[in-house]
Amino acid sequence: MDLHKKLKFLDIFSIATGAMISSGIFILPGLAYIKAGPSMIVGYLLGGGIACIGIISIIELSTAMPKAGGDYFFINKTFGPILGTISGILSWFALSLKSSLAIYGISEVIGRLMFIHPSNFQLFTISFISVIIFCLLNIVGVDIASKFEVTIVIFLLIFILIYIFSGIFTINLSNFDPFFINYENPNLTYTLTDKINIIVSISAFVFISYGGLLQVSSVSEEVINPEKSIPKAIFSSVISTTILYGLIIFVTIGSIPNGNFLIDSITPLADTATLLLGDFGFFLIITASMLAFISTANAGIMSASRYPLALSRDGLLPHKISIINKRFRTPIIPIVLTGIFIICSLLFKLENLAKIASAVVLLAYILTNLTVIILRESGIKNYQPTFKSPFYPWIQLFSIIVFSSFIIKLGIFSNMMLILFIFLGFIIYYKFGKENQQEYALLHLILKLTKGIEVTHSLERELRDIIHKRDNIELDDFDYLIKKAPIIEINEKKSIYDIIDENFNVFKEHTIMSHYEFVNTFKARENEATTKLNNFTAIPHIVLNNSSSFNIFIFRSKNGIIFDDCSDNLHAVFLFLGCPEQTKLHLKIIASFVFLAKEEEFEKNWMEAKNTNYLRDLILLSKRKRWNRS
Repeated sequence: MDLHKKLKFLDIFSIATGAMISSGIFILPGLAYIKAGPSMIVGYLLGGGIACIGIISIIELSTAMPKAGGDYFFINKTFGPILGTISGILSWFALSLKSSLAIYGISEVIGRLMFIHPSNFQLFTISFISVIIFCLLNIVGVDIASKFEVTIVIFLLIFILIYIFSGIFTINLSNFDPFFINYENPNLTYTLTDKINIIVSISAFVFISYGGLLQVSSVSEEVINPEKSIPKAIFSSVISTTILYGLIIFVTIGSIPNGNFLIDSITPLADTATLLLGDFGFFLIITASMLAFISTANAGIMSASRYPLALSRDGLLPHKISIINKRFRTPIIPIVLTGIFIICSLLFKLENLAKIASAVVLLAYILTNLTVIILRESGIKNYQPTFKSPFYPWIQLFSIIVFSSFIIKLGIFSNMMLILFIFLGFIIYYKFGKENQQEYALLHLILKLTKGIEVTHSLERELRDIIHKRDNIELDDFDYLIKKAPIIEINEKKSIYDIIDENFNVFKEHTIMSHYEFVNTFKARENEATTKLNNFTAIPHIVLNNSSSFNIFIFRSKNGIIFDDCSDNLHAVFLFLGCPEQTKLHLKIIASFVFLAKEEEFEKNWMEAKNTNYLRDLILLSKRKRWNRS
């Protein structure tokens, strides 16, 4: 059963924005301020700018393959099941860990309001209940969860704008002097290179703030018009969120007499709002932060749960995981598994949790940028993104280098955990997916470079079906006839009559005529009126009174097919056999071939198609008008 398509532009924008405006701004600024003082604002803006560049590849892939599992699906179809399994597990963990940060924030806020100084057990209990609530919400349905997300994000943005405007007129620029100071080692002297390295490290540390962009790709299968909605929503989200981050931090540091209190604050915005607006400010930001945490947790569970779903669909996890609930049309088991992992991850310390999450997200970005390069260079015809990355491949190479350096700067612990997760992914592949044999883009690239590997057409066929779903193309009778139609390559210049004579074995199971009668019937039909559409294409058709079926036969000759004594050599011949009872279908088939022959670059693409599989795809992916099935 397919997932339900209900997400529109505002839903996608809200999922991405709600996932980004969360712990990254309500919790992490205090930890970032300790490392660099006011200059941490540069780290946030740098992270947003790099995220905007790095996400370009994910947008391209999402418009080409809008499937549940997002970056996992892309990587699996590009590098094969081993790396696909590992990337799917990593992305699942990344978005789950981001949700964990949000759940952590929820428990801190509720715990402080209820108990003032909550114990670890009380915080864990609040977190446990929160995870259950969000899992139930996502089980009920993606449309309800997405509407909930939109409402939360609207209120969240309103509260944040109130905070910014309440403090923007009280900015004291002296609060930014010194612009750089490391409170962990304040007495050390830092060179310009040292300062730059620390600021870049902050970008890497807070990069999980921009991890919400991955969430859109993982729910892209449920998006209406993904080719338009996804690029607009993601770019709008990351640009607006980066600007908001910069303004929030600018106000937080500049509007209070002594910004050093950030060092000891786990909720810096709430404390700043209290100083600016009193109890109303505290209530405002506590409400905003709760909305942000709720939004991130909800969107994170929604998105993260699609990764085990996609892994299961591909046979890399047990099949039961991919079962869609008939009542709610949602994947219940993946949602529950995601909730369990989130609860377990709350055992990490906050800073380590943020670093691990950032490292996993960064690796996902690296792999998606590399995926675009492999797919583009492999020559796969049915890789047809509606949004193409500009400045290819320089943007991809730049992103890979920058994100790799970010991972290194996150430190040994996060890198060791990353290696552990990769090892876990390999174990899962060995346990469930080692028998999984599938075609992937890297094989096509190797074949292109070495001519040493045989590949089937399965990947191209899967991409073709994805395009049909993406573009909401409902296949008609013509499409189904083309799917089963024999396609015959003619290697020598021959008369159409000789071709039919030599290939009678293809037709004989569809007629009771003898070899001789069939050829003569065809000649007689052609003598009545030519079936040439132009000097390239002909559509000979015969109505068989003794038949009740309808069949199409396709011939391609690069050297030419002779149709009559004075005609040019044709290259595409579509012969079909009809019956008197299917006159309406007969006319639809003729109209479909006329539309096909008039398509831009049809003749060029027909001659350049590598084999009969690509010829079939060329017809099935045509932009012709589809008819309602009879």
